[in-house]
Amino acid sequence: MRETLHLLVKTDFPAITRNKVETLQVNLGYKCNQTCTHCHVNAGPNRKEMMTAENISVIYDYINSQNIRTLDLTGGAPELHPQFREVVQSARAMNCHVMDRCNLTVLEEPNQEDTAEFLAQHEVEIVASLPCYLEENVDKQRGKGVFEKSIRGLKKLNELGYGKRKNNLKLTLVYNPQGPQLPPAQQSLKKDYTKFLAENFDISFDELFTITNMPIQRFGSMLISKGKFEEYMQLLRDAYSAKNLDSVMCRSMISVDWQGYVFDCDFNQMLGLSLPHKNQIRTHLSDLMHVNLEQNEIAVADHCYGCTAGQGSSCGGALN
Repeated sequence: MRETLHLLVKTDFPAITRNKVETLQVNLGYKCNQTCTHCHVNAGPNRKEMMTAENISVIYDYINSQNIRTLDLTGGAPELHPQFREVVQSARAMNCHVMDRCNLTVLEEPNQEDTAEFLAQHEVEIVASLPCYLEENVDKQRGKGVFEKSIRGLKKLNELGYGKRKNNLKLTLVYNPQGPQLPPAQQSLKKDYTKFLAENFDISFDELFTITNMPIQRFGSMLISKGKFEEYMQLLRDAYSAKNLDSVMCRSMISVDWQGYVFDCDFNQMLGLSLPHKNQIRTHLSDLMHVNLEQNEIAVADHCYGCTAGQGSSCGGALN
């Protein structure tokens, strides 16, 4: 794995500060049942990192202390954490909206056979990876047979009421480009997804997020090995749009890694760029229990151009 931080830290990206923290994004661990080429977390089946029960307790305390509105659970595959269901139930009991970054195929893993029903029961919003609606492209990016499993997962979620726009069971799909290019326009691509999935599989969903591939971890390493890193960075820089600065996800969110340390976003987390606070090298969530982070400086580097290029990109899809 080729590191990219040293290629990104020298930057002319504009200084930005945070608004009120409304979303707490928590990485429960890097273990995943898939190994995807675009993964900025470098997750996979052999990763062992998992959040401890002690740090999960800190998550609950922070939600209560800061009146967090949304808990965004990610990984790896967050469902593989042994306390995943407890975390969901506890957050919902605190009137916190819960999002699950689900890769769909995890729903067929051992001991996950009733996970879809559990998510529906607790009205968890599912943000599901489906980087293309064509089988060949999905399997190329995510592994042989992944598309077929993903379709079965989507059908099951539809049967439970997800993606039907008649209840609180929201289903969002996530598109990632196949290589070093920007995503197409989100709304026009959503129409393509909607038409193809409905006509070929009778599948429906609510939203489509298009997310730009970040030049870090596995994807960044691939760019370096193919001699395309600088070319891709120039693409992001040339497509920079200042109007996206007001809507980037780090304005209203903080990201917590499996050890409980805090970052401005999950991309910074993967680069080890800690949230700036009292000149600390690393800041633990327990240190921020009663801290107002509004107007706090956000750590930036050249990869931030990925969130502000073209239509913009964040964990919530395009910004404009």
